Amino acid sequence: MRDTVGPASIPEAPAACSGARECCAGALKGGSEGAEERFRGLLEAAPDAMVIVDDMGTIRLVNAQTEALFGYQREELLGQPVELLIPGRFRAHHIRHRDGYAANRQVRPMGAGLELHGLRRDGTEFPVEISLSPLETADGLLVSAAVRDVSDRRRAEERINELAALVESSQDAILAKTLDGHITYWNAAAQRLYGYARDDVMGRHVSLLAPSERRHEIDALMDQLRDGERVEHFETLRLTRSGGLLDVDITLWPTRSPDGAVIGACAIVRDISDRKRAEAELTALYEQQRHIALTLQRSLMGTPPAIPGLATASRYRPATQGAGVGGDWFDLVPLGAGRVGVLIGDVMGRGLEAAAVMGQLRSAAHALAKTGMQPRQLMQALETVVADLDVPDQLVTCCYLVIAADAGEVTICSAGHLPTLIASPGEGARALSAPVNAPLGVGGVLYEQTSAVIPAGATLVLYTDGLIETPGSDIEDQLAQLTDLLSDLFTTAPDLEVAADRVLAALLPDAEGHNDDVTLLLTQLPDAPLAAVTTDLPAVPDSVPEGRAFLTKALTSWDCTTTADDARLLLSEILTNAVQHAQGPLGLHLCRTATELTVEVSDHSPHLPQPRLAAEDEESGRGLILVRALADTWGVRPTDEGKTTWFTLAL
Repeated sequence: MRDTVGPASIPEAPAACSGARECCAGALKGGSEGAEERFRGLLEAAPDAMVIVDDMGTIRLVNAQTEALFGYQREELLGQPVELLIPGRFRAHHIRHRDGYAANRQVRPMGAGLELHGLRRDGTEFPVEISLSPLETADGLLVSAAVRDVSDRRRAEERINELAALVESSQDAILAKTLDGHITYWNAAAQRLYGYARDDVMGRHVSLLAPSERRHEIDALMDQLRDGERVEHFETLRLTRSGGLLDVDITLWPTRSPDGAVIGACAIVRDISDRKRAEAELTALYEQQRHIALTLQRSLMGTPPAIPGLATASRYRPATQGAGVGGDWFDLVPLGAGRVGVLIGDVMGRGLEAAAVMGQLRSAAHALAKTGMQPRQLMQALETVVADLDVPDQLVTCCYLVIAADAGEVTICSAGHLPTLIASPGEGARALSAPVNAPLGVGGVLYEQTSAVIPAGATLVLYTDGLIETPGSDIEDQLAQLTDLLSDLFTTAPDLEVAADRVLAALLPDAEGHNDDVTLLLTQLPDAPLAAVTTDLPAVPDSVPEGRAFLTKALTSWDCTTTADDARLLLSEILTNAVQHAQGPLGLHLCRTATELTVEVSDHSPHLPQPRLAAEDEESGRGLILVRALADTWGVRPTDEGKTTWFTLAL
């Protein structure tokens, strides 16, 4: 049988085959029937296919393994030329090779260094190894050929060579090591990554690749491998031959012996320096953009003023995902005459568009609130503002409350916003009853408001949905949790700043895990004024001196005579204006705190007075100019019955 080509090394035939050949020679020389039987027994017991041919290449003997390997019956082979078992393209070459063997008889492999093939009866070819042995007999030279099918071994070798090529050509560094950490394999990529040639590292300890401060990692990783654990994507720093540091991703797995014992480890090491640099740059860029966005949002939100006598605590938490900006806002608007407006709103959605809409709405709401309009009127006006923004499908929830400290009254209008809660020391927390109105942006809504008397010292709690609407939770359950928490916090009068922190800690325990911005505002109702009196007057000229007398009596009883002259003068101007231009009856309300006096005149005319410059020959038109000049603050606010004109003087 002849060869193809290849560098394979062919081993000697097994010992059983050699013994069979020796017995065959003895039997053929001695002619003993017993020896021949022993020979045939050994021939059949040989693990390889045994084919014995004469010097003409004719098959004289075969064993059962030959029948199984080539697919022929024994009778079909005996007396046939041995070339029957060789692919046709190699037969001529085989004949020459056989003649050459006759001239140089010795035990040796056939076609050493070449690939040999056999031919089965069905025409299929398969790789073989053949070992030849000469047998001297009385009838002449016989040649014993031990034939072994090496198909499985060739496939395994091809697979091993393929894997070896893949490992060697890998762009990732691949190395193997013993369980005590000494390197046993080092591919070309490892040389490129670390700068060490294969000969420089073979047998050396793998710790030479770790910076001194990270060599403890080597021991920890080897302990895991000894326990049979695989280590996936371990990111660390490694040291090159030149002393440079690399960010690397390491995957390690234990190698095992045939009995399953861990005998070493393999590692795939990937350079992730570029990825780390890119991540650092992206992180820096993200933080820069986030800072810009949050600065923009805080600018749009504005900073509510501190209002004397009004205790507040507020918290704003931007979303921890995306740019972090959103549509939340709140505002405190001093309205004068002991009244404060409280606004909170939430533009649906996130991002710069929501923040931009929020900024416009906050500015509009603040300006509208400063006019003194009622909450329902403000919501109606904001509805028009949202429509004019021309942002498709944009919805906004908003709540506006007006606190009247002297009356202990809160007037509220909510446009689809979450319930405002009231927390009172010793009374727990509850929702403030308010009409249910649609959010701004729905269109065609007639907004309603309601008023309620709130005890002094009670705290109004306003918030946006980011506080209680979290993934995987029920908003009603979260609202109940907030209400219960406030009830516990307000068993006594707590510090509002502490209470705000406690609420955030309870409802947002993961400070970095919320995906919506959060606003929380706690506003404590101020104490009632030190004194207040009210009277009604008809809209007639005599009401002006009557009102001055009522004011003088009140100021005298309150020991506020230092401001009496200015107060009487300003009241005269406002009452005169009301008698001349408004509808009665007129209401006169006086209120004093520790720091100021407030005078209010109510009438039934919806027309709001405007200061104007009077001509020299006009007798009227100077009253409001005088009020504006002498009063510390003054204003006009519409009411359901008409309007109220007011001024304050510092005491």
